[in-house]
Amino acid sequence: MKIGVLGVGHLGNIHVKCIQQIENLQLIGFYDPNDDNARKAIDKFQIKRYSDVETLISEVDVVDIVTPTISHFDCASKALKLFKHVFIEKPIVTSPEEARQLIELAEEANVKVQVGHVERFNPAFLAAKPYLDKPMFIETHRLASFNPRGTDVPVILDLMIHDIDIILSIVKSPIRKINASGIKVVSNAPDIANARIEFDNGCVANLTASRISLKNMRKSRFFQKDAYISIDFLKKVAEVVTMKDVDPEKAGPFDMILDLGTSKGYKQILIEKPEIEEINAIKFELESLYNSINSNTTPPVTINDGYYALDVAHQIINKINQGANNL
Repeated sequence: MKIGVLGVGHLGNIHVKCIQQIENLQLIGFYDPNDDNARKAIDKFQIKRYSDVETLISEVDVVDIVTPTISHFDCASKALKLFKHVFIEKPIVTSPEEARQLIELAEEANVKVQVGHVERFNPAFLAAKPYLDKPMFIETHRLASFNPRGTDVPVILDLMIHDIDIILSIVKSPIRKINASGIKVVSNAPDIANARIEFDNGCVANLTASRISLKNMRKSRFFQKDAYISIDFLKKVAEVVTMKDVDPEKAGPFDMILDLGTSKGYKQILIEKPEIEEINAIKFELESLYNSINSNTTPPVTINDGYYALDVAHQIINKINQGANNL
């Protein structure tokens, strides 16, 4: 299956390297208008540079879009109009309106489109996912030290959108209410933000994202009936704490027993650390698109998933802007 890459900046380089390691994908070449990026990619990977997007798209089966977000819609729409399968980095496009247009084009073209919400393929999340069962409170912290790359968009689209997508993939319920606040510190868009999402089923998610922190952190905590699941996306570690009813007289000497109070019984506390596989998440997500095309199945992160995450992100941004305007 022939594939071409649009954009060979920092992330594009990683995509090229991963594609070259996937047996069933043949990298035809890349397009990037930046001569410096192009020169480095040619030297590093010995791959062909195309002078225009249209020619590259016409010669491949799959288009991998790793360009700045502002050009996602133009690149993806060109690929879809030529009936090409598409992998498109997050956020899918710049606005929910553009995402809806892409959905229509994808349906007309009858091709596969996968969005690069890479944390879905994080080995710690994959290991913890079987334990997640209707969480009712979720807390996420995604903190990063300052990096000029990405500051052209709010931290919600830069970082928080990862956790928005993860939460929407787990909580299968409509959103009832969103509250949010955020401030600009070093750029012209919010650099730190907090959002509270309330779902119709009663679940509440509290999300914090910052790109001006002194340390990096990517942690999520899920609380559900008789269980607590912690996922460290950065260190790739997961911990599952569960409780079950127990007769304290039958408990072992080293069992952790919780007394719930008079006539309320006892719970045994069990701590488990799921085994984490060694996985290259970006390679895994690109392989998953190939597999969905080859088997004619739905990609694990669909174009609709990309739209929903973007739509919620923009609702959060709008709440922050409303709050700023009321000051």
